[in-house]
Amino acid sequence: MAMNYNAKDEVDGGPPCAPGGTAKTRRPDNTAFKQQRLPAWQPILTAGTVLPIFFIIGLIFIPIGIGIFVTSNNIREIEIDYTGTEPSSPCNKCLSPDVTPCICTINFTLEKSFEGNVFMYYGLSNFYQNHRRYVKSRDDSQLNGDSSALLNPSKECEPYRRNEDKPIAPCGAIANSMFNDTLELFLIGNDSYPMPIALKKKGIAWWTDKNVKFRNPPGGDNNLEERFKGTTKPVNWLKPVYMLDSDQDNNGFINEDFIVWMRTAALPTFRKLYRLIERKSDLHPTLPAGRYYLNITYNYPVHYFDGRKRMILSTISWMGGKNPFLGIAYIAVGSISFLLGVVLLVINHKYRNSSNTADITI
Repeated sequence: MAMNYNAKDEVDGGPPCAPGGTAKTRRPDNTAFKQQRLPAWQPILTAGTVLPIFFIIGLIFIPIGIGIFVTSNNIREIEIDYTGTEPSSPCNKCLSPDVTPCICTINFTLEKSFEGNVFMYYGLSNFYQNHRRYVKSRDDSQLNGDSSALLNPSKECEPYRRNEDKPIAPCGAIANSMFNDTLELFLIGNDSYPMPIALKKKGIAWWTDKNVKFRNPPGGDNNLEERFKGTTKPVNWLKPVYMLDSDQDNNGFINEDFIVWMRTAALPTFRKLYRLIERKSDLHPTLPAGRYYLNITYNYPVHYFDGRKRMILSTISWMGGKNPFLGIAYIAVGSISFLLGVVLLVINHKYRNSSNTADITI
């Protein structure tokens, strides 16, 4: 049924209602909110308010940036590249697939002692863990110990879902490409007798990963092999997941080396925590200055995709590991802000009275 429109009805609140009925209106309530009468504040940007802000930002950010930059530079760090692509490298022999297993040794010297806890990382370059299909190639339900997902992994794991007509545990491209070099560190004493450095392999993964996201399949017995019965190892692995470690608290899906690898990196050049060297005495440095050698069981090939491998030893500070970017960013922002303040101050001083003193000619 058609209805006639009357602009006056809308202004007045609608057509008149029937006698005795309740008047209907679309007029908003007479409140400060609905009638838009709330108090408001609008900043007026003048030279007197803007210029101090620029100078304050500069005076705050520059000292903070210098402090962060100096702190970062005080962190001890050394990198040892052991890719072996150079003919003179001790690990060059390991590039041949015929040499298995291959063990190479690299000597190096620490010029200054490393105090406090020392973190050992392995670093990879030109390895794109941020590829979309690579990142999705996993089954979180399987990694969380779900029995049905263990024997029937997600299709996201293809083509690393099944092998030899058995489900792969853990499935997916991330697990299949797990870093498996073995690194050992030795100190060469004055008598040239090598002393092994104790490397702690537990406590390197995030607590939430170790205790929440990753769990072994349920089972009443302590036989982890029985819990993974009916599955097979990833294609590129040398041994199944239940043989990653002799310690049952660090074996299977809760192996911390495996957990660290499964947390994918955002950039193609990255480092991941491998071992922890704990400080034993406040009277002696954790790693004294001197000669060392790194013993490497070379298993992980990277030269096929022009990648690089390296071992990093690093201390930490209150701000974490060595990273000068944050300090440089603070210094840059503070310097730009301070410079803009100076420029605007000069412009304001030169032209502030121009509008008042300018002669108007016709």
